[in-house]
Amino acid sequence: MTCVFAVTFIAPLVCSVIMQDGLWTHYIAASGANLVVGAALVVLTRTEKRELKSRDGFLLVTLCWLLMSLSASIPFLTIIQGISFTDAYFEALSGLTTTGSTVLTGLDKLPPSINLWRHALHWFGGIGIIVLAVAVLPFLGVGGMSLYKAETPGPIKDEKLTPRITGTARVVWISYLGITAIGILALKIVGMSWFDAVCHAFSAMGLGGFSTRDSSVGYFNSGLIEFVLIVLMVVASLNFAKHFIALRDKTIAPYLKDPEVRAIFLVLTVSILGISILLLANGTYSTFGEALRHSAFSVVSVATTTGFASQNWDLWPVFAPVWMLFLSCILCSTGSTGGGIKMFRTLLLWKQAGREMKKIVHPSAVIPIRVGSQVIAERITASVLAFIFLYFSVVAILTFVLLLSGLDFIVAFSSIVASINNLGPGIGPTGPAGNYQGLTDFQTWVCAVAMLLGRLEILGVLVLFSPTFWRK
Repeated sequence: MTCVFAVTFIAPLVCSVIMQDGLWTHYIAASGANLVVGAALVVLTRTEKRELKSRDGFLLVTLCWLLMSLSASIPFLTIIQGISFTDAYFEALSGLTTTGSTVLTGLDKLPPSINLWRHALHWFGGIGIIVLAVAVLPFLGVGGMSLYKAETPGPIKDEKLTPRITGTARVVWISYLGITAIGILALKIVGMSWFDAVCHAFSAMGLGGFSTRDSSVGYFNSGLIEFVLIVLMVVASLNFAKHFIALRDKTIAPYLKDPEVRAIFLVLTVSILGISILLLANGTYSTFGEALRHSAFSVVSVATTTGFASQNWDLWPVFAPVWMLFLSCILCSTGSTGGGIKMFRTLLLWKQAGREMKKIVHPSAVIPIRVGSQVIAERITASVLAFIFLYFSVVAILTFVLLLSGLDFIVAFSSIVASINNLGPGIGPTGPAGNYQGLTDFQTWVCAVAMLLGRLEILGVLVLFSPTFWRK
């Protein structure tokens, strides 16, 4: 993996040569360091040959994200003057987990190649996350993800991509690459430069939220650019397996049949209209059209866990930013680049709650849980309940840790929720008008832990701390 990751430094290397920012040697050095470390690991482990077991997958996935973030931090450390290891690692981890939290200012004046590197991390992280979600986590049984195993009977079986991880990665890669190319072209047509179009398309596809500008998308002040980004963010928040099947069969039927997709569009539509009316009634904007434009972009950006900002929603009535933060917990689809609990778990819990109320009235009734036409096994429901419990427990524990470190409640809570959902901006100093630069090193590491836990579905990391995991 380290040797493969060395190839990713070609992107900023080529950018440095084309844009003539004089930093190309830094990327050669970073790539070389990865190759040397990777080769050393291969040599040291060449005699260790055995079949990998499922529990090995948990350790490998976590170590891959940690080590890739360490490698990705090298350009930040060698190029950006005065940056600490904590901030460099945080920026790299934020990029690869597609969180979009940043500790950097003066983005407009950053060397083009390092700016591209930040956005490329979102893009590479995004494809890694999709493959993880559709090809790895289902076979590790994390948080109900076994529902998406290729061999699952019923409607899910019809969405089987390929029987092997490499095949699944390949077809998902085709969809991801194609949509990205269309997004870059569309952003160029509506007014961005080629450089900005590439960077923002990378961010939108990874649902990351890094921008080339300190004022994010608000810098462009363009309704057309915001519309294109809305489309890209919504597309990236849906299951990429659905995209591939829809493109292959040339039909939108996979979306229409999917209860996740229907729920996502319903929640987005109601939220956008509701917040638009609130902003108009509050006098934040003078016309409904203006309120609708800014509400639509901000709601989609936050709910899909992207984190682009066209307006400072901290200044809106408090209901709006808190509601959007809540949406970031539940909206994204399984198999997307988004974070949070995911919509399929939300729907499953909703059905479970409904079943429990029915059983109070009819204790002897046999009431299966269905999501769409799929009957959900009890073991999957139990796994989802365990995931949700751990999710809220981690949010509570890490919030209290930040409170003990001196942050006030709103900043601490919103920063942890934004981090574990891989959203980026919270509320207050870490919100859309600020960043994470003002946090202490300890507070920064706490947020980094939340980002990693959220990205790897919590259970996949916490299981490593279980004594049972290490017993032979």
